[in-house]
Amino acid sequence: MADLQEKTDRYERMLADALSAATVAVPPDTPLGAAAGECEEMARSYLEDGRHFRADDDLVNALASFSYGYGWLDAGVRMGLFAVPDDSHLFTM
Repeated sequence: MADLQEKTDRYERMLADALSAATVAVPPDTPLGAAAGECEEMARSYLEDGRHFRADDDLVNALASFSYGYGWLDAGVRMGLFAVPDDSHLFTM
């Protein structure tokens, strides 16, 4: 079983990389564009929250934040709100 520090590091990198890889795939001035913006904002907020928890040595909440943020982004990819590279290993498709 991976230790908490390693797993937290891995999930932080995964969320940051996923945010860099995903691009909005729907027109921004539509309801779906608004939904994509909200998903991206939630993912970025959870990344910030996780980094805040990490700075406070609260790895459990940091990992939860990184995981939850990734879930928001991954769901957006699955719904077609975001485009990602075909060779990306970061998302379920």
